[in-house]
Amino acid sequence: MAIELNKKTGINLKKGSTISLEKAGKQLEYVCLGLNWGAIERREQQSFLGIFKWEDRKTWSVDLDASISTFDANKNYLETVYYRKLESDDGSIIHSGDDISGDRDGDDDRDNEIIDLDLTKVDEKVETIVLYLNSFKGQDFAEVPYARVRVFEGMRHRVDNVLATFNLASDPQFAGFVSMVMGKLTRKNGTWNFEAIGDPIPAKNIEETIQHVREHYL
Repeated sequence: MAIELNKKTGINLKKGSTISLEKAGKQLEYVCLGLNWGAIERREQQSFLGIFKWEDRKTWSVDLDASISTFDANKNYLETVYYRKLESDDGSIIHSGDDISGDRDGDDDRDNEIIDLDLTKVDEKVETIVLYLNSFKGQDFAEVPYARVRVFEGMRHRVDNVLATFNLASDPQFAGFVSMVMGKLTRKNGTWNFEAIGDPIPAKNIEETIQHVREHYL
C-alpha cells in the first residue's frame, strides 16, 4: 500500500502554508495524504568487566495513528476515519490501515499510512477535514526523528503527481506531547485548500484530539 516517491516532491510547505487543490484552474477530484515517520533510535554505552566499552544503537518501533475527522460549517463533529473505521460513511475517505512500527532502518521514502480522498463524493455538509497523528503507545513526539505528510494528486494505487510535502523533524518543543495536528482541508465556494499545521496538542487520544480541534482549529 506504500507510495514510493519517484516523482518531484512538489511544494515544500512550512507551518501555516496553504495550497489550493486545483490543477490548471480545475478542482482536483482525487487526492491522497501519505503519512511517514521514523522509529526511535537511542545509542547506549555498553561495557564488559568495566574494561571493554562500546556503543549500541537500539531501535524502538513507533505506533502512530493517522486519523481524519470531518466537521460542518457550524463546527459540529461529523465522523472520523481511522484504524478501526477505514472508510467514511459516504465512501469518499478510505484509510490504508494501521502501521505499528514506523521506519526502523531510516527514511525509506515510503508512506506508512495513506488516506485516499475522493473530493467529488465528500458529503456536502463537510466543510473542514482535519488530519492528525496520535501516539498509540504514548511515545513522545520529541523522540520521533521525523514525521511527514505528502499531498498527492490521484489515489494510492495510481499517483499522478506529488503536490506538496510537509516535513517535521523532532523538536524539543514537542516534549511531553503525544498528539499532533498535521494539517486540514477546507472547502469554500466549492474549492478545497490544504493548510500545513504541524502543532503538538495536549491531547492523549483520538477523542481528546477531536475536542481540541473543535475548540482551536475550525
